[in-house]
Parts: sequence; C-alpha cells; structure tokens
Amino acid sequence: MKTLAIIGSQWGDEGKGKITDLLSEKCDYVVRYQGGNNAGHTIIVDGKKIVLHLIPSGILHPHCVSVIAHGVVFEPEAFQHELNRVMDSGITITSENLKISENLTIITSYNKILDAARENQGSVKIGTTGKGIGPAYEDKIGRRAVKLKDLFDYDILKKKLSRNLGEKEILFKHRYAVSFPTIEEEAERLFELGKKIKPFVCDTFSVLDKAIQNGSKILYEGAQGILLDIDYGTYPYVTSSSTSLGGIYTGAGIPESHVEEVLGITKAYTTRVGEGPFPTELFNELGVEIQTKGNEFGATTGRKRRCGWLDLPLLKYSVKASNLTSIALTKLDILSGLKELKVCVAYEYEGQRIDCAYPGIDLTKAKPILKNMPAFNDLFQGEPLSSELEDYIKEIELFLNIPVGIIAFGPERKEIIFRKDYFGIIKR
Repeated sequence: MKTLAIIGSQWGDEGKGKITDLLSEKCDYVVRYQGGNNAGHTIIVDGKKIVLHLIPSGILHPHCVSVIAHGVVFEPEAFQHELNRVMDSGITITSENLKISENLTIITSYNKILDAARENQGSVKIGTTGKGIGPAYEDKIGRRAVKLKDLFDYDILKKKLSRNLGEKEILFKHRYAVSFPTIEEEAERLFELGKKIKPFVCDTFSVLDKAIQNGSKILYEGAQGILLDIDYGTYPYVTSSSTSLGGIYTGAGIPESHVEEVLGITKAYTTRVGEGPFPTELFNELGVEIQTKGNEFGATTGRKRRCGWLDLPLLKYSVKASNLTSIALTKLDILSGLKELKVCVAYEYEGQRIDCAYPGIDLTKAKPILKNMPAFNDLFQGEPLSSELEDYIKEIELFLNIPVGIIAFGPERKEIIFRKDYFGIIKR
C-alpha cells in the first residue's frame, strides 16, 4: 500500500486526529487537501493534548513531510498562531517538513466579517464557525480570491483586495451595517503575515507528483466528514468544500495515481454540531450521558455536539459516496456500560422502508427504525473483546459489507486495536 485516505464518515468529529497520527508514523507525506481552520484534530501524546487546525497531523513525526495543498482555504493569522503554539510544545517545524501551496485561497478579514454577519443576522442559521470558510470558497469559485502567492507582492495584493471587497462593501454598509478594514489596512496586515509564511511556500502539486513517482507512502488527511460535503452532505447544513474522496483529486492532485485504501473514521455512535436534521438524535438523559462521558464539545469552537445512536443508513451512504474500503470505529469506550444500546438499521421514509440515504434526502421526514443490541461492558484492559461487542462490530460489518479495520477506545495512542494491516502496522 502506497496511498491511503482518512475521511470522516459522519458529520465530522469522529476522532480522525489520533488515527492520522498513528498511521502518519509509517508515511513519508501527510496531505491536507480541503477545508480550513474550522476543523480541529485533537491528539493526546503521553497525556499532553495537541490540537491542530491547519497543520497536518504528520507534523508530530520528524521524518514525515506535512503538506497543506491548494484545495485548502488558509487564514494566515490563525496559521501563525498555530505554528507558534505547536513549536512551543517542542515540535520542530521547518521548510523541510512543512510545505504550503502557493496557490491556495486566502481567508481575508472580509470573508470572516461576512460569515459572521450572515450567521448572526440572516434568516437561516447554518451553524457555521464564523471563520470565513464559506465566503472564501465563494471568492474562489467567483474567480476573485486572493491566493497565497499574492501576499508577496504588495501592489498585486492591493489590486486583488480591491476587487475582492467590491460587492462585499455594499453588503457591509447597507445590508449588515458592520465595520471593516480599509484595503490599505488589510493589505498591510496580509503582506506582513506573508513574509513569515513565505519560507514554507512552494509548488505542492509538483512535490506530490515527484513523491508519487518515487513510490513514497502518502496519507491524505480529510477534515470534517462526508455528510458535510458541499455536494454529498445534508445541504444546506454543510461545509463549503469537498470533504469526500473526490476532494483529494481536486484539492491535492494525484496525477497518474489513485487512492488504494479509503479509511472512513466512524464514531461508534453519531454526533452533530450546529444546525440540521439528525434522525437518531437522543433528547433524553441517555443523550446527555453520552455527551458528557464522550466529552462531546468541539475542538475548534467548544460547541456542544448533539448525540444519538449509530445511523447505519447514513453510514452506508457514506461508504458508497466515498468508496470507503474499511472503517475505524472510535470511542467504543463511551458506549461501554450503557444500560441500553441501539442502532438504526433503516428509515421509514415517504411510505417506504429504505436502508441507505442519498443526496438530497429530506432527513426531517426520515423516521429511524432502531434495532436493540446487547449492551457491552468491556474495560479495554487487554482482555479479549466481549461477545456483545463483537456482535456490535459484526452488525456494522455485515450492513456495510466492508471490514472494521480499527477499533479505538480512548484518546491515547495506545488505546487502539488494528484488525487490518495499514502501511505495515500489524493487526492483533
């Protein structure tokens, strides 16, 4: 195996960080290909918590090259704060082990102001993080985005910002009545930040092309989850990027190659942060217990995550939408010891029973059909898995027709069992 993608199979927050961290130890490159600093990967190393937003998880391994590819939207100030914080924790970061695409899209102050204004004053609440992600992708598609390479030429930067502000200025003044920096102020801010970032900047497309030609082991690290994909997700309550497998081909570029293994990170139950329909959501004390026990609060925003039973029709859809070849089942320890355990195996939807979601399905009309499962009480202290837990895993595998290749039962690196070989990590 030379290429592997790690993709969230639900609404994000599935525990991708630790899995990426462990697998990146066996890789030459780890590539972030979409999203921005609205994502957060939390990794616990020897009891020490490290939260990454833009920098790929491979940065924790000195031999590994971390790449922020052109499909990412990039907030320079947030990156600088993250860079300083990670380096202060004792991790060495240089232009040799961190490479940033010169062609990625910059999140400007105008993007963040517009994002916050829309969320606070708009009639529809999407539940965005307010970090300017959506407006930055709008600029990209509208062909008015500021690219990272523009930060290195002050005159070009001012021209790009002038065009970028354009329609936004009318919205700021007459629709939302919010203040905003002048073009000169924003240009000066970004230009100074650009000086600090420039040592890491390069043509990442060619870097990855060469790596593929040389037979390097490459891991593609996704942010958010498939159900937040701009095309495949539960629109409009989605993010603004391609979080599915397709985002790798457009956001990183893998010429003359394909992704051999697509690992879907899957929480053993379902969570969702922000707005949007959620068929298996629990509104009772059990939902609160799972939320509390699982510490279900966002790494980036601190917002509470809504909790519910594992939704297999949505998970089957994710398998098909991103060609998942196996899944990693995380946070099993949170379900251990519960008085009851259920899993959603189908929906009653518009007079029919369906066992797989699809793009555009109205989940507000989906009534979950739940199956009772025997509760398990595993302690995960080296003993064999209980028959009840094995039954839970088998139920998932048979429904999805792909294996559960990894199970995880805590935040530490050691709290994981590989049931399938990945990059030479031997199953046990």
